[in-house]
Amino acid sequence: MRTPLVLTAALLAAVAGSGVQAQAATGSTAAAKSATAGESAVARCRTTQLKASVGRVDAGAGQRYAPLVFTNTSAKTCWVYGFVGLVMIDGRGDALRTRTRRESVTPHRVTLRPGGQGRARLHWTVMKVGAEKACQPAARLMIIPPDEVAHLEIPFKANVCDDGRVDVTPFR
Repeated sequence: MRTPLVLTAALLAAVAGSGVQAQAATGSTAAAKSATAGESAVARCRTTQLKASVGRVDAGAGQRYAPLVFTNTSAKTCWVYGFVGLVMIDGRGDALRTRTRRESVTPHRVTLRPGGQGRARLHWTVMKVGAEKACQPAARLMIIPPDEVAHLEIPFKANVCDDGRVDVTPFR
């Protein structure tokens, strides 16, 4: 059974830990000022406009890589900028420790037309690190789009080691 307080705390921690959130707001403001009149009418994508999925997982030497794909399901063009927040959920619906590490890659504004997609890359290890006794078996993944507080939840069957660390790139 899900513990609402634990999930709420995990969700807030995932969103609050983002140093890019403030940069995204100022960066998007500067981008909007320099955009043409037609482009400035395009709004930021809201959670309700997006569908999330994890693509094919590629394996190599104890590492896993997978694309995290956002699809614009609305009838309007919108944009995303920055990094997602993540919270892994186990098979009972409880939040697992999730350490989302943002790779040092400069984010760019990604415009998504209706049906268009943007991708970020997820990376995690399946090898125990240090004194780690077991890796966390995730069943689902809560995804908080950049600059949003509402989340999407999708299936995510993975054993994540290194104390729940998942590296993520910004959307492209």
